[in-house]
Amino acid sequence: MINDQKLLLVDENDTFSGSYQRRDVCHSGKGEHHRAFVVCLFNNNDEILLQKRKHFLWDGYWDVSAISHPLHLADHDELYEEAGLRALKNEMGIGKVELTNIGGFNYFAEFGKYCENEYCSVLSGTYAGKVEANPDAVYEYKWMKRDAFKKDCQDNPSVYAPWTIITAERI
Repeated sequence: MINDQKLLLVDENDTFSGSYQRRDVCHSGKGEHHRAFVVCLFNNNDEILLQKRKHFLWDGYWDVSAISHPLHLADHDELYEEAGLRALKNEMGIGKVELTNIGGFNYFAEFGKYCENEYCSVLSGTYAGKVEANPDAVYEYKWMKRDAFKKDCQDNPSVYAPWTIITAERI
């Protein structure tokens, strides 16, 4: 079950504390500060791959190419790039792409009894292959010019997940 996932707790500088917490605890009340990431895939025309998410809090919002958390697994803790590839495969059917960590940001927001309390790493890569969006995770997807995406985040923030707007300022 998704709420049984163990997330990696970190400080504001993304230094791992050595502790883990269940996903539901990390996203309840004030939460626990943990690792998360976004993946921004660009094609050769400088277009970013966007998805319209299926999500219990952010249902129907436009988001970047893939989104999730590095997980504590039975035999190791996922690296950002490993977790990014897992999310791309699950959400967009993309199996092979080289990802580069281009920075990150801290993000906190409350939504009723839920919250986001994350250090969000931004992973970037180039991809020109086929996209097969998972209908359980994504309503639709599109490619959008980077500059148009950045401007649209400023002009129409209500259609984007909040971390997507922050990401647009950094890419």
